[in-house]
Amino acid sequence: MKRLLTSAGLVAFGAANLQAQHAAAPHLTSIQTTKPWSVSASLRGFYDDNYVTRPSNSPTGLSKTDSFGFELNPSVGFNWVLPQTYVGLSYSYGLRYYEDRESNSADHTHQADLKISHAFSEQYKLDVNDSFVAAQEPELLAKPGGGIPVPIRVEGDNIRNTATANLNAGLTEKLGALIGYSNTYYDYEKTGIGSLSALLDRTEHLFTINGRWQAMPSTVGILGYQYGMNHYDEDQIIGFAGVGGPPVRGDARDSTSHYIYAGADHSFNPQLNGSLRAGAQITDYDNVTTDSKVIPYADASATWTYNPGSYVRLGVRHTRMATDVALITAASPTLDQEATTAYGEVNHKITAKLNGNLIAQYQHGSFEGGAADSKAEDLFLIGLNVSYEINKFLAAEAGYNYDRLDSDLEDRSFTRNRVYIGIRATY
Repeated sequence: MKRLLTSAGLVAFGAANLQAQHAAAPHLTSIQTTKPWSVSASLRGFYDDNYVTRPSNSPTGLSKTDSFGFELNPSVGFNWVLPQTYVGLSYSYGLRYYEDRESNSADHTHQADLKISHAFSEQYKLDVNDSFVAAQEPELLAKPGGGIPVPIRVEGDNIRNTATANLNAGLTEKLGALIGYSNTYYDYEKTGIGSLSALLDRTEHLFTINGRWQAMPSTVGILGYQYGMNHYDEDQIIGFAGVGGPPVRGDARDSTSHYIYAGADHSFNPQLNGSLRAGAQITDYDNVTTDSKVIPYADASATWTYNPGSYVRLGVRHTRMATDVALITAASPTLDQEATTAYGEVNHKITAKLNGNLIAQYQHGSFEGGAADSKAEDLFLIGLNVSYEINKFLAAEAGYNYDRLDSDLEDRSFTRNRVYIGIRATY
């Protein structure tokens, strides 16, 4: 049981941090199990050729802004492994200084992750997680395991907190159930009419119930239902419905969704595992229209550990998610987007001391409602990191990140290149 709980904790922390590794600022991405705590710090120099993610060919005349800089990232992690309980906690602070800025030269990022896993018995297990971020980069503000609703960098102390609780119950030898709840809260700093706070401040609720059937020793069949509610801030104004028209408030984008799906979790062998959920998502926007929108829903992933310290992770997800676009017509604003997100990671231990990591994400979104209805945009993210272990406490690292947004909307597409080199100490 102790080994089971430890493994579950490590998997959860690794999955939650897959997206965050793309950002130039690193943070604690694993929990040491040989001792109850660990500390880490990195110092990097970087060059960013478009740190405000401005459009490549802006009609406003504002050009891309580049900058050299440095970043400092201390982090700390704690873990307790008891006979039936695992508790893991990590915190990372990031300071990123931009040489180009004349004022407010530094960004500050905070990331905290908590996991509690408790086995009441062999049949009943409770997992509780919380992921808190105060940041500016889009990859960090996105919900763990989901797409990126806002592809641009956002100034200020913007907050995203995701809390989940899942109860797994073994009802019989072959039948089981999962009952879960997830709450995600967003609070963007800049306020005012049409601001990101008006567009995106919201609370997302998601209730889950899954039936599980142990079809074979290595296969579990899934039949599930989820109910989601997205509530936006009704006190803020997105914009106005035409010249001299009435104000459109944030809660015009409120929605409820029903997810109905089936799938399976399958272990092909000890090194290869896969998961699939497929079905439909039915969404209602009660404050705007009585028509329901039905789209396919899918969530699939696979992990292959082909050598010690070397693995491949792949996944794809299709669902609705929020957007910072809210072009308004007389009827309604842009409500959200239907998005397909594909992601992958390859971690390869080149030698005993040299390690390479490549992550990539592609996202295609199609807007729903408003003046942006049916328009689309594509987001590409690529990150490459190479680290060399000088000794067991010290490592040198270098990397490159490439971001690209291709949008049907004017004054939005951009490219961004980042390179960095630095050193990391861990104890």
